Amino acid sequence: MTYQDYFAPLEAILFAAGEPVELSRLAEALELEPSTVEDILLDLMGEYSAKGRGIELLQLGDRYQLATKADQNELVQKALDLNRKTPLSQAAMEVLAIVAYNQPVTKAFVEQVRGVDSSSVVNSLQEKGLVEEAGRLDVPGRPIAYRTTPHFLRSFHLSSLDELPPLPEESSEASSDTPPKDG
Repeated sequence: MTYQDYFAPLEAILFAAGEPVELSRLAEALELEPSTVEDILLDLMGEYSAKGRGIELLQLGDRYQLATKADQNELVQKALDLNRKTPLSQAAMEVLAIVAYNQPVTKAFVEQVRGVDSSSVVNSLQEKGLVEEAGRLDVPGRPIAYRTTPHFLRSFHLSSLDELPPLPEESSEASSDTPPKDG
């Protein structure tokens, strides 16, 4: 079989899933080595990048998902009457940045960094599927830790967290011997 012979089964699986699917699960379903499936997926991505296509294949870490191309979002929203893509508030963007760069983190950590109560913002981001519980810390009180989700990666057009831009403090204060301030 050629790589193209696997395009239809992969499309069917990814379309039916409606959410990111791990490479290992795709390989298991196709009874192929993960590296072979990854090569096939890269070829399929190339097919979707061709002009005139309304969907694309996204790589989100070790997961893959079919999605609408960004230039078609407005039309899809209009046709399906989707109004749930409201912009994130400044507070939500701050919390997302804190979680993305420091994950897993607790609400208390987020609140310490921001200096204000952030429970409702974290809960809102959780409802939007941008952050999720990552377990509990093994410290007194066993607080819940949070991390970003594959939906976060997709929403910000990232394949992995490694694609996040570097923080300004990392480049300007990396050589500084001054300990961080408490407080």
